[in-house]
Amino acid sequence: MEKQLVTLAIHTYEKAQILKTLLESEGIEAYIHNVNQIQPVISAGVRIRIKESDLPRALRLIEDTQWLNETEKEDAPEQNLKKVLIPVDFSDYSIKACEIGINYAHQIGAEVMLLHAYFSTYIPSALPFATRDPVATGVPNNENIHLVYKQVQKDIENICTLINRKMECGEWPSVKYNYILREGLPEEEIMAYAKEYHPTLIVMGTRGKNQKNADLIGSVTGEVIEQTNMPLLAIPEHVPFSNLNETQKIAFAISFNQRDILAFDKFVDFFKEHLVQIQLFNISTSRNEWNDIRLSGLNEYLKKQYPELKIEYTVLNDGDLLEAIETFVKEKQIDMIAFSTYRRSMITRIFNPSLARKMLFHSNTPLLVIPI
Repeated sequence: MEKQLVTLAIHTYEKAQILKTLLESEGIEAYIHNVNQIQPVISAGVRIRIKESDLPRALRLIEDTQWLNETEKEDAPEQNLKKVLIPVDFSDYSIKACEIGINYAHQIGAEVMLLHAYFSTYIPSALPFATRDPVATGVPNNENIHLVYKQVQKDIENICTLINRKMECGEWPSVKYNYILREGLPEEEIMAYAKEYHPTLIVMGTRGKNQKNADLIGSVTGEVIEQTNMPLLAIPEHVPFSNLNETQKIAFAISFNQRDILAFDKFVDFFKEHLVQIQLFNISTSRNEWNDIRLSGLNEYLKKQYPELKIEYTVLNDGDLLEAIETFVKEKQIDMIAFSTYRRSMITRIFNPSLARKMLFHSNTPLLVIPI
């Protein structure tokens, strides 16, 4: 009679091998299932299975040895590292996002992770977990999936070659970086991996104004903005600077909500090493005189809280808000706009998209989105 196997744990391939060795050293037969046949050594989410009769002894062994706790302790220091996540789709504005993201990482002493999410006709039952090694998923004997993976592997290697060349010639600063491939819907995979990776900042390229449905990441950026709970910098392709230190004037959108104060504190932290001119502006639809009073009061409050900053304010003209913002950006020569945002329900996002998302496709100005 076939022996009854049960799943003891689900781990990355490397940790599964460690656990398998530990179990077998104690006379417990162990088997690893769900191994990626295309790239076996980098499979994620594999199952360690044992005979049902061995389960009590295996659990006691794991508890006594605390092998996983030791592994997690070794990994713990990485949680304190500063990290920059850069989703890419190999477009020109992805390259621009890489340049600015890498420069920012060098400035704050962070590592960089490039992420490419690709979609194939096969949707795996278990998407890959986070790992700092390149990851792909697939099923055996499926040539189409293999071809898709080979193509994205080639594309990501090409972009790494470009980055290496720019670092070697001194055009870009040298930073520690890696990449990961994820199969699935890009916006979902970006959000899922960001929760695992805990980046200090997500840097994404976008099409910018007058660019219609050209590439992938530009539209995905809007979806991520609506859902992210981590700071995100959206970079249009043709921004004139390549380093955040080159920005001089940054506008901060005010909605007269308590969240604005919290968001402003986070915003200031991004530029604590680089003094900039900050221009507050209103995104409220209330009457102008009230906007003026509120902005004036908030301006005075922030000046007292941050005496080292140069802060001014502008009341936008009546009429279409997006057009008023665009006029304001041109007149004040704004280099970047910062918005606070918060996660909303899907229904709300569909029928009332956030101002940050609207601005994404209405302007060629970079957006810094600060979730609260």
